[in-house]
Amino acid sequence: MKIHEYQARDIFRSFGVPMPEGRIATNPAEAAEAARLIGGMVVVKAQVHAGGRGKAGGVKLAKTPEETAEKAKAILGMDIKGSIVRKVLIVPAVDIAREIYLGITIDRASQRAVVMACAEGGVEIEEVARVSPEKILKLPVDPLLGLTDHQARDLAFRMFTDGKQARTCAAILKSLVRCFHETDCTLAEINPLVVTKAGEVMGIDAKINFDDNALDRHPDFESLRDMTEEDPNEIKAKKAGLSYVALDGDIGCLVNGAGLAMATLDVVKLHGGHPANFLDVGGSSDPKKVVTALEIITSNPKVKAILFNIFGGITRCDDIAKGLLAALALKPISLPIVVRLTGTNEAEARILLKGTRLIGAETMDEAVRKAVAASRGEITANA
Repeated sequence: MKIHEYQARDIFRSFGVPMPEGRIATNPAEAAEAARLIGGMVVVKAQVHAGGRGKAGGVKLAKTPEETAEKAKAILGMDIKGSIVRKVLIVPAVDIAREIYLGITIDRASQRAVVMACAEGGVEIEEVARVSPEKILKLPVDPLLGLTDHQARDLAFRMFTDGKQARTCAAILKSLVRCFHETDCTLAEINPLVVTKAGEVMGIDAKINFDDNALDRHPDFESLRDMTEEDPNEIKAKKAGLSYVALDGDIGCLVNGAGLAMATLDVVKLHGGHPANFLDVGGSSDPKKVVTALEIITSNPKVKAILFNIFGGITRCDDIAKGLLAALALKPISLPIVVRLTGTNEAEARILLKGTRLIGAETMDEAVRKAVAASRGEITANA
C-alpha cells in the first residue's frame, strides 16, 4: 500500500525525523493561503504515487502567495505517469548545500531489512544502482537487535565529516529503522536528506510503502489509502478474495495458487507470449468468483486470449469445470479460452468441457503453446 508524501512526512516526523512542516491544498486559493501561513519562498509539490514528479513538472518553486496559486493551478490536474494530480503540498523552500539518499527496504536474499545510503541524494536510486552500484552503502538490519548505535554512527560518519551532522544523521537512521519496523513498511525513504547552508540536517522528501499483509495490525492506516491512485481492478479483486496484478501483455491468465501462477507466467514468456496479468483464484470453484476474475481480465482491451491453468487438488477438477461453465453462462466471452485442468477427477472434467468452444489441453506446456497461438489469431475455436 502506497501513501502520499505529505502523509509519509507526518509519520516520519512522529518518529523524530526532522522535516519542515507543510500544508496540503486542493485548489489555487488554498495553496496561496498555505504559502501566506508558511511565509517566504515555498515549493509546490504534486501529490501522486508515481515517481519522477520533478521531471514531469510537478515540483515548482514560488516566491509569493500569488505565484504559489499560479504554480498550483499549473500542477493540479496534471497527468503524471497515469496519475492525476488532485492535491499539492506546500512546503518551505530550503537553501540546500548538499543532498544525501537514505532508504530502507526488504532484501529477499538476506531475509532482512537493509539500510541503503548514498552520498548523492535527490536521484533515482535504481539508476545509481544500475550505473554506479559502488556508490550505495548497504547495511542489513538484525531483526532482533535492530540498528545499533555504533552501526548508525559508522554509516553516518562514512557520509559526513562534520561530527555534529554525522550524529544527527545517525539519529535519523535509528528513527527511520524504528519507523520501518513499527509500521510494517516495505519501503521507507528520505530522498533527499539535505544539509542546509546553515549546517542543518533534515529530510525534505518522504516515501513510505506499507506491507499489505500487515495492515490488519494498523487499522488506522486504511484512512491513508487514496482509492483514486489504485488500480480499480486490484480493488475489485481484493474484495472478491482474488490476488491480481496487472501486467503489459495480451494473454489473460487465470490460475489457482501463487506458485503455479508464477510458473505459468514464466512458461508463457518462454514460448514467446506476453502475460496480461497475475491472477490467483485460490482453490474456489465458485462461479461468482470466476465471473469476477473474467470481468477483471476482459476489462483489459489488450487481452486477446485467456488461459485457465488449474491444478485440482482438494478442489476437484470436475467441480472447477462446472464452475467455469456456469461462469461463462453468466458472462459469455468471445475471446479464445484455453483450459488445462489437471488433478483430481480431471477425466470427468474433460468430458464436461468436451463439445464446448473452450480449447482443451492436458499439460501446462500444451496449454501455454495454444494460448500463445490464440493470442496471435492462429487458433480461434476448440482444437
